Amino acid sequence: MTDLADKNTRARFVPGQPDMWAFVLFETLIFTAYFGFYLFYRARSPEAFVHAQAQLDPRVGVFNTLVLLLSSWSVARCVQSSRAGAYRSALRDVAITAACAAVFLTLKVFEWARLVRTGNGLDSNDFFSYYFFLTGIHFIHLLIGFVALGVIVYQLHSAAGRSQQLVETCATYWHTVDFLWVLIFALLYAVR
Repeated sequence: MTDLADKNTRARFVPGQPDMWAFVLFETLIFTAYFGFYLFYRARSPEAFVHAQAQLDPRVGVFNTLVLLLSSWSVARCVQSSRAGAYRSALRDVAITAACAAVFLTLKVFEWARLVRTGNGLDSNDFFSYYFFLTGIHFIHLLIGFVALGVIVYQLHSAAGRSQQLVETCATYWHTVDFLWVLIFALLYAVR
């Protein structure tokens, strides 16, 4: 009978703190509104949006997406290692996550600089206004993600006050930022 109770408890387990899940829901709703405005303006002038989109290098978008998916995988491995008490492996995985984020941010800055050099700035047209706004907001969220990764590292080093729930809460934030990028990528780079 206790095996069944343990199995049901594990089945209902949601990682992280409930406050983070409320934040995830809030962020998802906010970004859904941003995406809705983007799609509304895109529907009003589809030719202009497609022409502006042609200025993006989809290879950079695909590479950045793969880098962030790798970061999600590595932060998930970090959580698994932490649960198993393999803190050295968890630290290695959080370092991989941070390295992936640094690659993403660096490539994004170079992409922005290239676009601005070619005359495609924030005020060039509606597409680039949304492009720089959405990628800029995501950039800020990723910078905040470094704080979350720092909290994970602190938790993994702190044997006395270690909190698996806090590790999982920070990983949840990281996954949310990565998920939002996948949606941004689809809207800005893939949908024609």
